[in-house]
Amino acid sequence: MSLDSVLPGSDPLWTRPIPQAFLLISPTSWVVLVALAASCAIVYRQRARLVKHIDRIPGPAALPLLGNSLQWLVDRDEMFNVITGARKLYGRRQGFNRVWAGLKPYVLISKATVAEKILSSSKNIEKGRDYDLLKPWIGTGLLTSHAAKWHQRRKLLTPTFHFKILANFVEVFNKQSLVLVQQLAKQLDNPDGFDCTIYATLTSLDIICETAMGFPIHALEQSDSAYVKAHEKIAEIILDRLQKFWLRPDFVFRLTKSYHEHEHCLKVLHDFAYRMISERREMYRARKQNTERQESATEEQRVGGRKQLAFLDLLLELSEDGQLLTDADIREEVDTFILGGHDTTATALGWMLYLLGTEPAVQERVHAEIDQIMGGDRERFPTMQELNEMKYLECCMKESLRLFPSIPMLSRALVTSVDVDGYHIPAGTNAVIMLYQLHRDPEYFPNPEKFYPDRFLPENSGGRHPYAFIPFSAGPRNCIGQKFGALEEKAVLSAVVRHYRIEAVHRREDLVLYGDLVMRTKDGLKIRIYKRD
Repeated sequence: MSLDSVLPGSDPLWTRPIPQAFLLISPTSWVVLVALAASCAIVYRQRARLVKHIDRIPGPAALPLLGNSLQWLVDRDEMFNVITGARKLYGRRQGFNRVWAGLKPYVLISKATVAEKILSSSKNIEKGRDYDLLKPWIGTGLLTSHAAKWHQRRKLLTPTFHFKILANFVEVFNKQSLVLVQQLAKQLDNPDGFDCTIYATLTSLDIICETAMGFPIHALEQSDSAYVKAHEKIAEIILDRLQKFWLRPDFVFRLTKSYHEHEHCLKVLHDFAYRMISERREMYRARKQNTERQESATEEQRVGGRKQLAFLDLLLELSEDGQLLTDADIREEVDTFILGGHDTTATALGWMLYLLGTEPAVQERVHAEIDQIMGGDRERFPTMQELNEMKYLECCMKESLRLFPSIPMLSRALVTSVDVDGYHIPAGTNAVIMLYQLHRDPEYFPNPEKFYPDRFLPENSGGRHPYAFIPFSAGPRNCIGQKFGALEEKAVLSAVVRHYRIEAVHRREDLVLYGDLVMRTKDGLKIRIYKRD
């Protein structure tokens, strides 16, 4: 066919009159249309390149537009097995596999060397997309903030977790541990056992509220309080949105009944936090107006000779005259601290109590260590130094977190691509570190299903890959409160073990795991307790 014509005998294309409709388009509009077409072409090429690289990574077949989303529409009992099963089918050899959540690619990672490449990066520190569902609750605090804000906020908050400040919190840990011991006494004659996670959760909430806001909420004694209920309900709603991909867009979620419940919970939680900020600010200003001598006398009367500051007080000092932190900024960090330091620590406590109940020999070894350090005195509280001396208890806590990490997976939204083992993981991918499986790598943990605390004794853990065990994440964006959590766990566990002998009701093989915001089980973790002689 001639280039001068479309049909035989027709006029050349360039000699034909331009259609009238095209003449009506202004030059500016032409520029916009051309720019739009060019942008679409660029986006299409970028998308095609991303799909090409992602689909080279082993993973299940995906449907157009829906990806693998339909495979996640299973009962909650099966959800965790579906996620972990994908690695067994597709990622066993290389330690990672891919799935598509609609049009969004996820790479699930369970190998230490690959996790290190991502978590150690100073650029790939943006949290994954799933964290966005937490923002209505905790805003853009330390947990969810973007890189620039996170750098500034982390630098600002790090001094508030100094060991001298943590030493002040030990008093709260011990006081609430005693409340727990007293409440557990109600279960001494219960042959069927009870769910220890309920007690662990309420105790942890009491501790975190008193240390974060300086205000005890007595959750363990008043579990029906509005704040406790709102905290539990909003976590349940967020989990539902995580599993049901069609509820993630806000415009869809707003049409559901859960949205109105979500908003009610937010109001309860935020109103409580702002009320605490207002009250503590008044106390802070009153202290500041007094002389140092008067302030010392007041504090001596209030806390028995020790100046005890809550996390909120430290934030108020940083926000003097509103120069660094507004009330909204403070509320973000207080809510972040409560969320990050409540469920995670409670989960770790629950699993630790249960696992001690499955291994009587390990439990007695823990008790003997505590007894030796405390001189057999069951009545007094341990000091911070004594808590730090409980090394075998610490090994048990680490082994519990290895088997059942409080946060079973964590994610990063890649801003730069990562090349590993011949595969290219492009920028824009959601990289999910599967801690539950990462911690079970037989290369670093022989017989990985066994609860064996001796793995973490110094003579047995030397030379282990630093990213083989990362329950508090790792790299630049690791958990700022991990020392706080470890001290709290030691105080609570030592108090319980000193007073009670623990026995697990169910075998580990019978537990049904939930991939919740934290690592839970279907029917809780049931134990029986017996008074120690």
